[in-house]
Amino acid sequence: MEISRRDLLKIASASGLGTVGLAASAGIGKQALAQNQPTPIKKGEMIYRQLGRTGEKVSVIGLGGHHIGRPKDEEEGIRLIRTAIDRGINFMDNSWDYHNGGSEIRMGKALRDGYRQKVFLMTKIDGRTKKAAAQQIDDSLKRLQSDRIDLLQHHEIIRMEDPDRIFAPGGAMEAVLEAQKAGKIRYIGFTGHKDPLVHLRMLDVAAQNNFRFDTVQMPLNVMDAHFRSFERQVLPRLVKDGIGVLGMKSMGDQNILKSNTVKPIECLHYAMNLPTSTVITGIESMKILDQAFEAVRTFEPMSQAQVQELLNRTRQAAAKGQYELFKTTSQFDSTALNPEWLG
Repeated sequence: MEISRRDLLKIASASGLGTVGLAASAGIGKQALAQNQPTPIKKGEMIYRQLGRTGEKVSVIGLGGHHIGRPKDEEEGIRLIRTAIDRGINFMDNSWDYHNGGSEIRMGKALRDGYRQKVFLMTKIDGRTKKAAAQQIDDSLKRLQSDRIDLLQHHEIIRMEDPDRIFAPGGAMEAVLEAQKAGKIRYIGFTGHKDPLVHLRMLDVAAQNNFRFDTVQMPLNVMDAHFRSFERQVLPRLVKDGIGVLGMKSMGDQNILKSNTVKPIECLHYAMNLPTSTVITGIESMKILDQAFEAVRTFEPMSQAQVQELLNRTRQAAAKGQYELFKTTSQFDSTALNPEWLG
């Protein structure tokens, strides 16, 4: 899919995001395009961007839910969440299955004492049937100690049949729409990490059912552009349709760093330079939290030459997907290891 220069500028203006990264992914041309869009909001240490067509303002860095469940000491995880919020991160990522519910329980405790009102709370469910999805939504609400979830996403859309199961009669979408009608959730999205063709199919099946997602979460990183690329195949469609873009796996759970081609802040800058509303990153220590804020502090829109230099540097290492293990192995496929979660 290609987008004209006029459409690109129109999209960038509407989204309030930069055009340089989008130009690279949409194949517009090699010269940098004029930055004529509204300036994202800078407040304190954080930059905030609009979440697609929702009108919500979210921090350019999102706190990854899996990683806050990793510290052995629960109090340390809670302290990380609250410190992140105090410093300006308002996008909270989580999932029904992270650490068997431990991440949601930890976040629910952290969001007491007025912190819930300061954040945009997202979690994900694995259920593909109405029954499984409804139960998981209620489980998440209880663990998160909240009467509503700001964004609920269908998790791990990694199989071609996942969209059909979700939108089928008696499928998960029925439960999600009922929960939205009941005020339990506000916005609806989906996530996946395996292949851009699966994402495109999910969008197609949604359109066939007269539904448009509010958000889509997908891998966006310095290597993705070279191999089964979400940036090149899915990103232009999301931006054109006003769907909020949630970037993840900017470092591939540290695997991309093992290529010795890029540094952590470069990885974050690359993902932030794309038309992402937020870049969800794993933060399991104060040192990593500081690193994320340093990436925000030093971020400037990248020129086409800077983008190309990073892509040239990572091309050879990225060619076969050996550092994007979430695409090429089952290592990150939690629902494949636990098929009962699907219902």
